Amino acid sequence: MLINVSSEVEFTYTRSSGPGGQNVNKVNSKAVLRWKPYESAVLKEQVPTFVRERILKKLAPQLTLQGELVLSSDRYRDQPRNREDCLDRLHHLIEQASIRPKVRIETKPTRSSQRRKKVAKSKQSEKKQLRRYKGDS
Repeated sequence: MLINVSSEVEFTYTRSSGPGGQNVNKVNSKAVLRWKPYESAVLKEQVPTFVRERILKKLAPQLTLQGELVLSSDRYRDQPRNREDCLDRLHHLIEQASIRPKVRIETKPTRSSQRRKKVAKSKQSEKKQLRRYKGDS
């Protein structure tokens, strides 16, 4: 599901700590993306309610107290590539959150696995019995 939230994100730029030599001290190449998913009009209009709820639930641990998702990138030496990296990461997060998790189908243990478990337990019990102190008889 491709959701374009580019219009709702806010970017700030700071000095990067990565490679670049003296260039690091002069250029604001680190991109910091801020997005408020609870206030997102795109999520409300373009996404079904159950998918929106799943996205918000999945992103909840990563949100600030103000309800903002903050992603930063200083992987590259130039601002536009770091900006694109932030947007790619945001789209990836939304895509992963919108995938329905597989429902686990409970199964019973097989008869042979139950038998192996009992045999292993009896062997362990026998081993412990043999280690016991018999006393002075």
